[in-house]
Amino acid sequence: MHELSLAQSLIDQLLELAGEHQAVRINRVVVTLGPFSGIVQDSFAFGFNILKAERPATRDAVLEMETPDPEYSCVECNTLSVIPFPRQSERLELARCGLAARKCPWCGSNRLSSRGGTELILNQVEME
Repeated sequence: MHELSLAQSLIDQLLELAGEHQAVRINRVVVTLGPFSGIVQDSFAFGFNILKAERPATRDAVLEMETPDPEYSCVECNTLSVIPFPRQSERLELARCGLAARKCPWCGSNRLSSRGGTELILNQVEME
C-alpha cells in the first residue's frame, strides 16, 4: 500500500508550507492524481484521513482529488486526443475487447500510446 507513504509525504509537504506561511490550520487540499498514476483513490484518501488526525494543523483538512481524463497520442496520425475512461456500464465490454477498443477519434486507429498521467500534483491549499 504505497498510498500511505504518498499520503505521509503530502502531509509533510503541507506542514512545511504551513510553517513557511505562519499558518496554524490547513482547511482544504486539492490534488491531481494522474489517470495512470497507479494510486487507488480510496486508499490514498483513507491514509490521508488517518494521518491528518495526528497533527493539529491538518486535523480538519478536507482532501479533494481530481483525476483528469487520459491523453493518448495516435501512432498513425500523430494526433493528441483526450479519451475519457469508460463509464461503469461500458467497462465489461471493454474488458471483452481489450484496450484495442479505444480508437483514435481522428483516424480510427487503435494504435494509441498514453501520454503522461502518472503525476500526483498538489494544486491548492487553503490555510489560516
